[in-house]
Amino acid sequence: MNVEDRIKEALEGVRPFLQQDGGDVQFVKFKDGIVYVTMFGACAGCAAIDATLYDGIETILMEKVPEVKGIKRV
Repeated sequence: MNVEDRIKEALEGVRPFLQQDGGDVQFVKFKDGIVYVTMFGACAGCAAIDATLYDGIETILMEKVPEVKGIKRV
């Protein structure tokens, strides 16, 4: 399984938690160790989006996919 497939698989694991609160995340691309994602629904305007991205999603991605160095929202 390549890096992008492993990233997408890890994101699929967090999506149900985001969807419970009316939000969602979508993979855009992986470049130079950075995962680019788009946040949708309630996540897009949520005050806790940084915590969700960096303390949640980024941490999970870095644990499951060692090639990931960070995450950015686009």
